[in-house]
Amino acid sequence: MKNFTFSIPQNIVVGKGSITKIPGLAKEMGLTHAFLISGPHLNKMGVVSKCAEQLKKEGILCDAFTETEGNPSVETVEKATGAFVASGADFLVALGGGSPMDVAKAVGVVARYGGSITDYEGGGKVPGPIVPLIAVPTTAGTGSEVTAFSVITDHSRNYKLTVFSYELLPSCAILDAELLGSAPAAVAAACGIDALVHAMEAYLSTAASPFTDAMAEKAMELIGGNIRRYAANRGDTEAAEAMLIGSLFAGIAFSFARLGDVHAMSHPVSAYFDVPHGVANAILLPTVVGFNALADHGKYRRIYNYIAQIPLSESEFTPELLVRELRSLNASLGIPSSLSEVGVTEDKFDAMADDAMKSGNIAVNPRTTNKKDILNLYQKAQKGL
Repeated sequence: MKNFTFSIPQNIVVGKGSITKIPGLAKEMGLTHAFLISGPHLNKMGVVSKCAEQLKKEGILCDAFTETEGNPSVETVEKATGAFVASGADFLVALGGGSPMDVAKAVGVVARYGGSITDYEGGGKVPGPIVPLIAVPTTAGTGSEVTAFSVITDHSRNYKLTVFSYELLPSCAILDAELLGSAPAAVAAACGIDALVHAMEAYLSTAASPFTDAMAEKAMELIGGNIRRYAANRGDTEAAEAMLIGSLFAGIAFSFARLGDVHAMSHPVSAYFDVPHGVANAILLPTVVGFNALADHGKYRRIYNYIAQIPLSESEFTPELLVRELRSLNASLGIPSSLSEVGVTEDKFDAMADDAMKSGNIAVNPRTTNKKDILNLYQKAQKGL
């Protein structure tokens, strides 16, 4: 067995209505002025004002920034940081999916240490603790509330940069299934598949350990057993809570085991064509799983059994069954089957492959991968093969 280490230093609160606990958590940390970071959809739905009112009622001052976009940019981070500093707030609350959380983490870095978020690209460049951050996911997918990553789009080079540091971990994570009802069906489906990809890639990663395997397997059990129910009815709070917890476990798993070719390839898809991250992952997943089958040593069957909910014995299973099941799951959730369907064009494949090869996730993919392989995978995914 390989040596491994892990630490989960966060306060994680799970339960319906737990959003009401934010003021108490803030007071325990000696904080008095919140700055909410969210998106226009949640603002329009009244979720942001509901959270702000709860804070104010408990004597916590509150300001908000609600302009985060689907693939948040360097410019958005700069704008949000300026608003945070001007407000005089002493802590951040990220309310939403992965985008507000990525922005909040980036603001927490830049507001405290200066410069641009591009200065912190890569690993180990955040010098110390960031501004205190409470993360409240309203989608079940990214797991950003428990991850040490912030992914920001740099439009000047059509590139999604990643900042990695355990200093980015939010101080607290609030998992309130009642907040998931605001997610449209398409968003719920894409985010759910994103969570599944996190669990799968962490499970198959060459950096996996018994600890990350345990987290990934429980994540796949919860997601595989509930994603269809949740996408069909976001008001099903039992399924929503299972998805939230599954997403959290998947986030912990990949914070330590990293990911693989799916994420390495999906970031350029989003950067060049503004395809939602979860959708890009979902489309690429069956193609990459087929490619990685050569390296499988028994984990594919376990993944299949979690997703298909029909356990197969070792003698009954072949890796192709998992590929088919993933394509079937995407189709049932209304996710496009090919990159061409979401506007991706082949003229950018070479540049996208170069960017994918820069990802640290390539190094832990179960099958050794070079640029030629990435180009071939893009070409297959373009046709839905």
